[in-house]
Amino acid sequence: MGDPVLLVIDVGNTNVTLGVFDYQGPEATLSHHWRLSTQRTQTSDEVVISMTSLFASEGRQPRDVTHAILSSVVPPVVPIWERVCTKLFGHAPQIVGPGIRTGMPVRYENPHEVGADRIVNAVATFEIYGGPAIAVDFGTATTFDCISAQGEYLGGVICPGIQISMEALFERASKLHRVEIARPKSVIGRTTTGALQSGLLYGYAGLVDSMNTRIRGELGSEAKVVATGGLARLIAAECTTIDHVAPFLTLDGLRILFEKNRHDRA
Repeated sequence: MGDPVLLVIDVGNTNVTLGVFDYQGPEATLSHHWRLSTQRTQTSDEVVISMTSLFASEGRQPRDVTHAILSSVVPPVVPIWERVCTKLFGHAPQIVGPGIRTGMPVRYENPHEVGADRIVNAVATFEIYGGPAIAVDFGTATTFDCISAQGEYLGGVICPGIQISMEALFERASKLHRVEIARPKSVIGRTTTGALQSGLLYGYAGLVDSMNTRIRGELGSEAKVVATGGLARLIAAECTTIDHVAPFLTLDGLRILFEKNRHDRA
């Protein structure tokens, strides 16, 4: 057999993030990545059409994929993606969940409560950056996942995501309007748009710095902070506690879990 071509699929509450890793021997390169909206009512046939179009746009064929791995925080969508992978690649994806080898002890009181994406991020953070560390994911929720120096998943923090906070504000305040989340000209807003952007960006950066400082007080001041997610670069630029921005941390984590379990699958 030739080198593997791996499709990684991360199903979040808002978006599905996809990546194709091409292997040359033990080395893997993220060749393509895409983002789709999470649609709970979409059929597998509809997703197959979207996937075929995405591959064609990069001059690739779905049949190039030899392996697939999936993590999801939306259980009803998992069977849809299993059917999609079976139709396109001839086999179902490996699912991140009970029974998968992570190499990371989970010290949560109830390990089954931890979202698959949080474990994936924690594994990637420890494998790439070592520990102790904090993985901050700016998704639908903003999560802070804590990894010990020994590579244990200790737990973390869950906050409303910046988009959710913005939508809640606009729904409750009839005179406020939606704005682009961007860096305003000054902290003191001289327009409603500027005032909203300042509160969203700088207020959220303050939340992130405060949480990281408090977590380091328990985890250790040497703990590295790694940020990921769609707004990671924007928020990190206004923070003083973030050491690394890794836009594809979750995709890398799925690749790492595939490699840890590859022999078992074979």
